[in-house]
Amino acid sequence: MEKFKAFLKRKDIEISLKRYGIDALGAMAQGLFCSLLIGTIINTIGTQFNIAFLTEPVATVGKVDYTVGGIATAMSGPAMAVAIGYALKCPPLVLFSMISVGFAANALGGAGGPLAVLFIAILSAECGKAVSKETKVDILVTPLVTIGIGVLLSWLIAPPIGKAAMWVGDLIMWATEQQPFIMGILVSVVVGMALTLPISSAAICAALRLTGLAGGAAVAGCCAQMIGFAVISFKENRFGGLVSQGIGTSMLQMGNIVKNPRIWIAPTLASAVTGPIATCLFKLKMNGAPVSSGMGTCGLVGQIGVYTGWVNDIAAGTKAAITAFDWTGLILISFVLPALFSLLFHAAVKKLGWVKDGDMKL
Repeated sequence: MEKFKAFLKRKDIEISLKRYGIDALGAMAQGLFCSLLIGTIINTIGTQFNIAFLTEPVATVGKVDYTVGGIATAMSGPAMAVAIGYALKCPPLVLFSMISVGFAANALGGAGGPLAVLFIAILSAECGKAVSKETKVDILVTPLVTIGIGVLLSWLIAPPIGKAAMWVGDLIMWATEQQPFIMGILVSVVVGMALTLPISSAAICAALRLTGLAGGAAVAGCCAQMIGFAVISFKENRFGGLVSQGIGTSMLQMGNIVKNPRIWIAPTLASAVTGPIATCLFKLKMNGAPVSSGMGTCGLVGQIGVYTGWVNDIAAGTKAAITAFDWTGLILISFVLPALFSLLFHAAVKKLGWVKDGDMKL
């Protein structure tokens, strides 16, 4: 056993929740940003501004035409797998082999491909690291093992993992349609808290393909956390904190939350209020890329995702036009109501003596 532990340490194979549930999951989200999300944004810009270069095919593969954004979107599987491999500190030959692994896992995982990529990329990367530089023909052995295991696992388990992810995601979205008030609260609070925790809410939403009303509730929850912390900590962090948390990430407050968990009350209660307002009053739907559901106001990706969804719905004929009510709902849910409710709840917890000045200093 001691020899095995020493081997794992030498190979930098760390079997832990942090390595797989935080580092790998967060990296997967970054891979999605650099492929699926960017591709969606490029397509939306091209369509809305009638930019021919962005709307016309630039490549044809297997009789399938690809635009610039389409190429980026098609590479989401490889991008996720390489990002995960990078987070797991894979040596070069393993990292480069992850391109094939990601493509296979995402393709065979279907609509639930991102979750399949997460599991299969982790297993393949660790196996590749285990054999890396252990033979004199490393340039052959390492890619063969990494790709071989990745493709085999993709064939065996990617389809059921993908179907399971789709089932869970569909269940959440169906439940939100049936019970928009209750599920609006639950989805908003849970996804919002995931955004502030050192895990990736964006990757979770992408893995479950969370869109529709449930996606709207997720956007509301993430915005409540980011805008909430930005405004209630303004006294301590001023404009730098307002920007870094409001359009950056509320995860910056994680160290302060560990010291005093009660600072988390106001943004979380705000998300419990804005979630059902989004689902019941404004019927806010996030029908863009699922990864956008877990982004909130980070780089305004959540808002861009909602807008992209409107454009897609209009193109599909399921929505007549973007109305003033749509814009009002998006602005209120994303910025105004999170700030208002967070300030109100924060005033209450301060009055109770649970939070004091300086508790949220970055």
